[in-house]
Amino acid sequence: MTPATDQPTLAGEDEGPVEPVAQVRVVYLGPVAPHWEVRSVFGDAGHLEEFRRRTMARLVLLPPHDPQYRRNRERVVRDAERENILLEWDLGTPEEEAAAGEDAVAVERTTVDVVGGPGSEGVAATRG
Repeated sequence: MTPATDQPTLAGEDEGPVEPVAQVRVVYLGPVAPHWEVRSVFGDAGHLEEFRRRTMARLVLLPPHDPQYRRNRERVVRDAERENILLEWDLGTPEEEAAAGEDAVAVERTTVDVVGGPGSEGVAATRG
């Protein structure tokens, strides 16, 4: 109980960050099923096996470009947070290259036309 209000304190309210009980890496294997592998870095083998089984049930037939993948990935992340498991994703491409690739696609979609006839200064018009 807190001395000023006589209300019970919540468990973990005054505690700092809690150390993770395990760490796993979810690795994308490629376009041929099974697409995913769950690799343990540290932690209790029994605890990790249960988490691996749940994760594989959500991801086994889903490649990263599938719309259902995003929803199931969020479920795996929430499951890891509940279990206090440190989670890493390895999709096979560095995030910097993926971000640069998205920027390149955005640049490719923007075209510039010059409006005006011969001898005129022309006006640039952008369309996307």
